[in-house]
Amino acid sequence: MDYKKAGVDIEAGYKSVELMKEHIKTTNRPEVLGGIGGFAGAFDLKAIKDMEEPILLSGTDGCGTKVKLAFLMDKHDTIGIDAVAMCVNDIACSGGEPLFFLDYIACGKNYPEKIAEIVSGVAKGCVLSGAALVGGETAEHPGLMPEDEYDLAGFAVGVVDKKDMITGADIKPGDTLIGIASSGVHSNGFSLVRKVFEMTKESLDKYYDELGTTLGEALIAPTVIYVKALKSIKDAGVKVKGCSHITGGGFYENIPRMLPDGVCAEVKKDSYDVPPIFDLLAKTGNIDEHMMYNTFNMGLGMIVAVDPADVDKTMAAIKEAGEKCFVVGSVKAGEKGVTLC
Repeated sequence: MDYKKAGVDIEAGYKSVELMKEHIKTTNRPEVLGGIGGFAGAFDLKAIKDMEEPILLSGTDGCGTKVKLAFLMDKHDTIGIDAVAMCVNDIACSGGEPLFFLDYIACGKNYPEKIAEIVSGVAKGCVLSGAALVGGETAEHPGLMPEDEYDLAGFAVGVVDKKDMITGADIKPGDTLIGIASSGVHSNGFSLVRKVFEMTKESLDKYYDELGTTLGEALIAPTVIYVKALKSIKDAGVKVKGCSHITGGGFYENIPRMLPDGVCAEVKKDSYDVPPIFDLLAKTGNIDEHMMYNTFNMGLGMIVAVDPADVDKTMAAIKEAGEKCFVVGSVKAGEKGVTLC
């Protein structure tokens, strides 16, 4: 008996690392010390010495059951973008710059080409966010997971000068809410999505005129990374008072998280066009409106609160970063929460 006969192929692990190295190189930053293969990723912090009060920020997350879609479609090159996005968007929400990222892939069997394909997406997400991919782990779990399945999670570290932190403390009645468009469902709500639509290759390959693509392609579209958009706003000299990453829990859970006591958010549903995938979800699954806004991002992946005088500069900065945005509401006096009208 040996380890390979027990289900763990060490040689496949070595091959996976070799195949992913070319992708990892694309994420390098000057602060990265050493290369892949050490016991820990090393990152030089000299650059943050110029900050008055550097604060480290961290985020960890996964892609949820969206990975099931990747299995069914046998498409593994974008799910890594989702893993990075879910972590770095939370760091950006606090005003921070992501510095580095690590991934964790648990699989039933290590297929080196598939693992390298997953990591290629992780690397793309790191490039989009400016973070370095400094390490990770691929764990083979024979007997615990089916051989053709895997789970993917990640962890990111970022930094912000304390004076630049976005806390929501300065939000006041009259402030304007600007929504930044999502690419679709992103990485939340897929347990419901998989109940609404039949999860077969035939179903996912079906073309919908209203989507302009197949169902599978619409659903697997990777989560938008908002790091550059928020940096563009900051570089334009705008103070973002509050920021909400619309993830699991949709509008009702996430928007109040950026609000101080004594104010509420009012969002106008007709202020932007809801992407057709959400209309299809609601109709096919007979899902009521409240549940839709309480589960999905409904086309807005990030919402920021700014002073009304800064609206034009904010929207110009977001567009310059390549993202679509809309004035979607305002802040009112009242009990902390959100009202859709």
